[in-house]
Amino acid sequence: MEKKMSRETCGGVKNWRKALSFYHKHESSQSHKDSVIRWQSYKASLLKGSVVQQIESATSTEVQERREYLKRIVAVTSLLGKQGIPFRGHDESCESHDKGMFAECFKLVQKFDPFLKSYTPPLNTTYLSSCSQNEMVQCCAEEVTATIVKEMREAQMFAIMADEARDGKREQLSLCVRYVTGRMIKERFLALTELMGFDAESIANTIEQQLALNGIGDLKCVAQTYDGAAVMSGAVGGVQAHFRKKHPEAVYVHCYAHELNLVLCHTCRAISEAREFFEILESVYSFFSSSLVNHHKFVETQTRLGLQQTELVQLSSTRWACQLRSVNCVLDNFPAIIECLLGINTPLAVGLRVKLCKFSSVYLLVMFHTLLSLCAGLHLYLQKENIDLARAMEYKNAVTDSLKEKRSDSTAGELHARALAICDANKLVVSDESSKQRRKTKRMVDYVVESNCGAGAGSEATSSSNADDLKQRLLFPCLDRMLAELEKRFSDVSEELLCGIQACSPKSEQFLSVPLLSALALHYNIDLKPAEVMVASNFFKRKNETGGDVEDMLAVYKQLDADMFPTLKATVQAALTIPVSSCSCERSFSALRRLHTWLRRTMGQNRLHHLAVMSIEKELLDSISPEIVIDRFANLKVRRHRLVLPK
Repeated sequence: MEKKMSRETCGGVKNWRKALSFYHKHESSQSHKDSVIRWQSYKASLLKGSVVQQIESATSTEVQERREYLKRIVAVTSLLGKQGIPFRGHDESCESHDKGMFAECFKLVQKFDPFLKSYTPPLNTTYLSSCSQNEMVQCCAEEVTATIVKEMREAQMFAIMADEARDGKREQLSLCVRYVTGRMIKERFLALTELMGFDAESIANTIEQQLALNGIGDLKCVAQTYDGAAVMSGAVGGVQAHFRKKHPEAVYVHCYAHELNLVLCHTCRAISEAREFFEILESVYSFFSSSLVNHHKFVETQTRLGLQQTELVQLSSTRWACQLRSVNCVLDNFPAIIECLLGINTPLAVGLRVKLCKFSSVYLLVMFHTLLSLCAGLHLYLQKENIDLARAMEYKNAVTDSLKEKRSDSTAGELHARALAICDANKLVVSDESSKQRRKTKRMVDYVVESNCGAGAGSEATSSSNADDLKQRLLFPCLDRMLAELEKRFSDVSEELLCGIQACSPKSEQFLSVPLLSALALHYNIDLKPAEVMVASNFFKRKNETGGDVEDMLAVYKQLDADMFPTLKATVQAALTIPVSSCSCERSFSALRRLHTWLRRTMGQNRLHHLAVMSIEKELLDSISPEIVIDRFANLKVRRHRLVLPK
């Protein structure tokens, strides 16, 4: 049969009368069917390409559709990460109606996105699983960190800022970096890591590990900024001393914002009347905030008196400028506070009213409003990212000079007059110590007298309205203590380096001084060319003559061409890179409180770090292309797939 079919197929037809029957028989043969299939495939290949090409096209289409699907996942992940919103819910089973924000957001996207409406992902994909969510969060955070590291390598030098805070039962270390790139000063969040040891060496090793992990351990570190804790600031055994063993150029800068906050804290500790005054303010806050009844009466009194409804401010030893806000709130709501305390007949209310109605308390209220207002601008300025050390010192000196001007009889008289006006407006009785009958001095026979007795020792002394007495007892001691603290602090950087930094500022009298700049350049191993400094000096003189005034150190850096002034530009860059404060670390702890709530306590350290990077550096996250994140996600999937494959 096979020979016959082969002969009929290959030999053709001899008897044409039987041709039709032969054709019908041939149509049902397997060889004819195979030939028809091949012919149809050939015609299709002319239109759609070969089989290989069609397979490749189908694969490419599937890959493109999956990447489009992943773009939606990246968008949802970025949104939740930037806002610090939890991804998963308590119950993510199929029967659950609330599977968490990630599932709900993606369901919402599916509802309105035309692509997701028509696309059905393959059954074997797990892009929406909790494991894939963690991997996508990791990829987004790693891409942000990679961008930061790339900018740091372009800058070739950086500074570190570190601070630690307790997070439940763990101690978290926040590490930020500062560098100059793209004609801008940038402070970026680098890592959030758990401290396993609390001694200086362990903390320094943790910082070194993070630098090595991100591949920047070989870059030049010009400075290190921490708070004033002994474990961090110790010159012999502190973190700064251990860190300088590997980075000798890294000068230590005590956070200027902490320094300014400590000025007021130490002033209050040294002056007993100031300490008691802020204790009264804290008691007033607690009285009206701890009881809803008292708080409602306070709000009703504000409304009745026509005052703006504002809440009293709680004092804190770590929150900058909260003392001024508290003083301002009490000063603005003084009539409402006094009237509320007068209407509440409790021992605590009576005691607070008696203390607040003392003339010395009113005088302190006005006095601290005046003194703290002079420091308020510096508090805000020191929290900026783009400030430099020279300008910060200029502003600090300006505040110091302003406080010195307040140490005068005219200021004391003005404060006394304002305090009297407040007392008159609130119908408070002002008692004058000089008008009271002097008590008879007790005889202390066979006793050693260490302090004065009589009228000066009584409680009425704190109620004195005498302007000269208040000046000598309250105003001048507080001013002297504040000035002493301002002079003593802000001096961690050596005088030689500080003068070199100030020589980079166009507002300094020693602007572009070769000896001062040479000392700064020598510290950072920069071979400064005096010829460059001379040409640059004449260049800026000509700009000033033509009206092109250079405002600050950053403007100087922008004007210096890297090819014409390479060593001078590097020296100015080093001065700009030195941080003034560690406020960026403090801001990261604010993000930590939003991320690591009591509902998310089971979160691992790596996931917490990745979410912190996404939340803090949200602007940088917005600038990253989803395609790059998807590429990193695909590579991560491939690496992990290889790890689980059997050898």
